[in-house]
Amino acid sequence: MKKDFLKILDFNAEELNEIIDLGIELKSQNKKGIKHHLLEGKTLGLIFEKSSTRTRVSFEVGMYQLGGYPMFLSSNDMQLGRGESIQDTARVLARYVDGIMIRSFEQSKVELLAEYADIPVINGLTNEAHPCQIMADLMTVKEYKGDLKGLKAAFIGDGNNVCNSYAVAALKLGMEFVLSCPEGYEPHPAVLDFAKGKTNFKIVRKPEEAAKNADVVITDVWTSMGQELEQKKRLNDFSGYLVDEKLLALAKPGCIVQHCLPAHKGEEISEESFEKHAIEIFDEAENRLHVQKAIMVKFMK
Repeated sequence: MKKDFLKILDFNAEELNEIIDLGIELKSQNKKGIKHHLLEGKTLGLIFEKSSTRTRVSFEVGMYQLGGYPMFLSSNDMQLGRGESIQDTARVLARYVDGIMIRSFEQSKVELLAEYADIPVINGLTNEAHPCQIMADLMTVKEYKGDLKGLKAAFIGDGNNVCNSYAVAALKLGMEFVLSCPEGYEPHPAVLDFAKGKTNFKIVRKPEEAAKNADVVITDVWTSMGQELEQKKRLNDFSGYLVDEKLLALAKPGCIVQHCLPAHKGEEISEESFEKHAIEIFDEAENRLHVQKAIMVKFMK
């Protein structure tokens, strides 16, 4: 397995399933009060260029539960924020810590950090990819549905970083993935290249077509961090892409709903549908902790 966890495209189905299964195992141990100090004495540097709730808390708590030490590093408080190159930052941090998690804007910056750091680098989020989130999402689906193979996942909304990673993971794991988005909001070209020719991938314009007979319906905010100036246009373009009870009635009985949070209730998802599926959504949020522990163990042990 590669030393870095940068994007889902880098891994095969067996490797992805290993991470998910280890996450489920660590969650079970955690619920039983079984300690698993698998990274005792190790330190994880956490670089944040984007603000966060779930990413920061889950990585800090996860590293603590694994017996290691998490070190929060705001880019504003580092020489990185004063012009030190990402290459030099990587080479310095590699002398101090055992792994780096970075939450940033450009995927290229994360890839460059990994190139120059001879320690594992974990992508906590970029504009292009959100691999940790999607591993938590699929861990949750597996808990609710069992085997992932053959399930239909319907993504309603923007072909953003969450959609990019979800689409690739779903296809690698044998799921059907249908995205419903307005024209001009399709996934990253690398994702479209990967999906080209695959019969279990489709982009449609009508949310109803995507949601029909779906086992999982996924949505996300229409305006992500850094896109605030586009908000008015996006609200207009995504009109009609609301996940509500009328849309979910087209899905299979027992369909689960996923949202990576934070949610803008009344925009991408109705408050009624959010609350009806809140247990699933917050199970998904909790699983960030467990699956990220699995990722840290796999790459840092």
